[in-house]
Amino acid sequence: MNAHLVTLEHHLISEQRRLGRSGYFTGLMTSIATAAKVITREVRRAGLTNVLGAANSSNTHGETQQKLDLLANDLLCRTVMHSGHLCALASEELPDLLPLPVDEASTGRYTLAFDPLDGSSNIDFNISVGTIFSIHRRVTTEGPGTEEDLLQRGSRQIAAGYVVYGSSTIFVYSSGNGVHGFTLDPTIGEFILSHPNIRTPAKGRMYSVNEGNRHQWTPGVRAYVDALRSPDRVGGPCTSRYVGSLVADFHRNLLKGGIFLYPGDTKNPNGKLRLLYEAAPLAFIAEQAGGRASTGHLPILELQPASLHQRVPLVIGSADDVREAEWYFRADETRRRAAEHVPVALAS
Repeated sequence: MNAHLVTLEHHLISEQRRLGRSGYFTGLMTSIATAAKVITREVRRAGLTNVLGAANSSNTHGETQQKLDLLANDLLCRTVMHSGHLCALASEELPDLLPLPVDEASTGRYTLAFDPLDGSSNIDFNISVGTIFSIHRRVTTEGPGTEEDLLQRGSRQIAAGYVVYGSSTIFVYSSGNGVHGFTLDPTIGEFILSHPNIRTPAKGRMYSVNEGNRHQWTPGVRAYVDALRSPDRVGGPCTSRYVGSLVADFHRNLLKGGIFLYPGDTKNPNGKLRLLYEAAPLAFIAEQAGGRASTGHLPILELQPASLHQRVPLVIGSADDVREAEWYFRADETRRRAAEHVPVALAS
């Protein structure tokens, strides 16, 4: 069959058969895709329906919520929570697990963690935003799911993906067998395979980082970004491309090659991005596409989450670029360890 005629549903069913997955997994993914279609409609009409701007509320991180944050969160929750496929559900916008119908949660096989609308502060300016999601198989054996089911390493994800709401809506996912992208055809209401078997270049020419935070960066981070910008760099200096919407920056770099950084710094040593809702699912995608993801020191997929809203530094993108960044960041670790072993007499 021509690749452009393969729908997301057909692709999921094919993967289900090949991997021996259940129809429950396909049903859950189909529910997420349905929610993405509805969110697409709301994003397209945002300027006409009074859903632009900030809401009079903050999320659990103390960040001002946008009206579309709340709308997207509500749409996703209502679409998936009664599917019967989930035992536990967590959102970046909610402080705790979302209560699911007890009977359905007791039999649900999977967990879902998601960021309903990444980059939502950009929506007022018609900049691309997105949804990020992560799926694990439950580890508890009975009853409704618990935090234990959600607090699993990224390497144990059975699927992860994201949706970009931009000039077109693109649904990208991996279930551990490569990365595939589907573009929404609004004339038929279906996601059509448009980017089969995505492979990210081993090295790119773009970097994405908020350089407004430079004064807070560690010496290793500053040295790395300076090396990227240097006119003496082999091949010439890299190009800075920073949208401020993680999904948009990541999607561009995934296709074209490059690196995205949101490192820890002197003000926020643990970084800004959330492990469960942003870092782990995108790391799963990156590595399935041949890329790499780390904190700058440790692989993202091997981190054991300690809480639902744990923050981590994120360095993600083309494998060679991430390895180069890690080489520079190791100097920060060397400095830290040296400082910890300075004799008290000398330190004073």
